[in-house]
Amino acid sequence: VEGREACEVLSAQRRRSFEDWLETTSITLTQVNGQRKYGGPPTGWIGPAPGPGCEVFICCIPRNMFEDCLIPLFQIVAPLYEFRLMMNISGQNRGFAYAKYGRTMDAEAAIRALHLHPLQGGVRLVVRLSTEKRQLCLGELPAGVSEEALLNMLRVVSDGVTGVIVREAGPRGRAASALVLYSSHYTASMALKVLVQAFKKQFGIFITVHWLSGSSKPRHYEREEVGALAYPGPTPVGQALLTPTCFQSVRAASHDPHPQHFSRSCNAVGCLRRVCELYGFGVPLYDVRYHTNTNGFLCVTYSVLVPGLPKPFCGAAKVFPCPSTNTMKDEAHHIAAKQVLKAMALDCSLTNGT
Repeated sequence: VEGREACEVLSAQRRRSFEDWLETTSITLTQVNGQRKYGGPPTGWIGPAPGPGCEVFICCIPRNMFEDCLIPLFQIVAPLYEFRLMMNISGQNRGFAYAKYGRTMDAEAAIRALHLHPLQGGVRLVVRLSTEKRQLCLGELPAGVSEEALLNMLRVVSDGVTGVIVREAGPRGRAASALVLYSSHYTASMALKVLVQAFKKQFGIFITVHWLSGSSKPRHYEREEVGALAYPGPTPVGQALLTPTCFQSVRAASHDPHPQHFSRSCNAVGCLRRVCELYGFGVPLYDVRYHTNTNGFLCVTYSVLVPGLPKPFCGAAKVFPCPSTNTMKDEAHHIAAKQVLKAMALDCSLTNGT
């Protein structure tokens, strides 16, 4: 009984401290769907909304710890665009939260500075990059629905839709399905909660909705998705749909023991750009440098920066010298893009027999 009373006193003290902090700082928190949110953006925020790779996942938070302790701690690293603490109906936090910064480098700095940060009672925070799932699979759609029509329907009932890929209905009148990409994990998770009822109410359509992840993928997505993206950084931040044809070409070229030749049949540059466009990662930026010839070959070092990912992809290769500067540039970009796609797909996709 004494232990329970002490716990209740401590809880009351923490709540008073939390309320005093809110009054002193004039910070506004919004309670929505089992989470309490700060910002998104906060008052006075300057700049665009953050892209992928800017959010960190925080867990092992003591149940009586609130934003008055957590927000100032994570603001030490850099200004916060958004902070979301997961809450239950009793008013306790659920032990985890999400902090979003304006830049990927700020999220990386938060992980370096605050992962395993000690708290009272010997507890240590766990901080890692958020996976930020943004893709939903829709099933049981009407046969013949177009991507444009579905996009317009989705924008009526949910926010943050950035792209749609429709899988046409199969034989015997089977329903169509689609992959929907959202601008953030938050908008996708909100859509997941409302789409079934919204489509039923607004359009009289009964659909199914689930995350694109793990074993929940529909069969046609399993066939098209050669492998999950693996990015430099603490954890992956998403998945991509990459065609088997593209990786057949990349796989064949990766076993070539000779210096690499530019091949229009395997447009790795175009493939990488399409993947980045689909998932909102931004346009890849290439930095290529040439070095002295070695045994008739030209040494090339490259760095490919994908704006939505935490770190650039770097590497080196040997190429044949070409009389045309543009051809040399194309070949170097092709080699770099091919290696980035190879790294993103992991060995499992490069050894897959499809």
